[in-house]
Amino acid sequence: MVMLFRQLYPSMKRCIDFLAALLLIVLLSLPLLILCVIVRATSPGPSIFWSERIGRNGVIFTMPKLRTMTTCSKVMARELASDQDCKLTPVGGFLRKTSLDELPQIWSILMGHMSFIGPRPLLASDEAARLRFSCEDTMSVRPGITGLAQVKGRNYVNPSRKVRYDSFYARNVCFFLDARIALSTLKILHRFDMVK
Repeated sequence: MVMLFRQLYPSMKRCIDFLAALLLIVLLSLPLLILCVIVRATSPGPSIFWSERIGRNGVIFTMPKLRTMTTCSKVMARELASDQDCKLTPVGGFLRKTSLDELPQIWSILMGHMSFIGPRPLLASDEAARLRFSCEDTMSVRPGITGLAQVKGRNYVNPSRKVRYDSFYARNVCFFLDARIALSTLKILHRFDMVK
């Protein structure tokens, strides 16, 4: 019974992702619109930034985020960026700390490019992307808004460790692992609320 549930889980997960994304788009459309207006009003350029990311099976897709950097900033992995490369908008720091900049990715979940939980979709220039291709199992699952590497340290996890977390997740993906990651993510966000 447990094995059957584990085999069926990827299909069930996609259904849950789709229905939850659909519901969230309806519920969050007004707050997201307000955030888009704030981003546009505080910095020249579009509210939504689309970047090419590596998805499942190495397929490239465009992922939306609320724009947190000025339009003259370089597109590169956060860990590699200096203050000169990436200049935050007036509200960019707040959006990143609260992860509100990730909200538009619900659209990518609806389209089937992403999941709520999975390895983060990487830029082609990210060192971890090269390492992922050497571990084929990491490419077998949809990337997610949050994942094991994010709850284990987010941007402070070095590329090789990040890929080890991604590989572990891909080989062991199941309802219980996803539930643990989801709960850990909520705890991290709650800690931020308490600090505020």
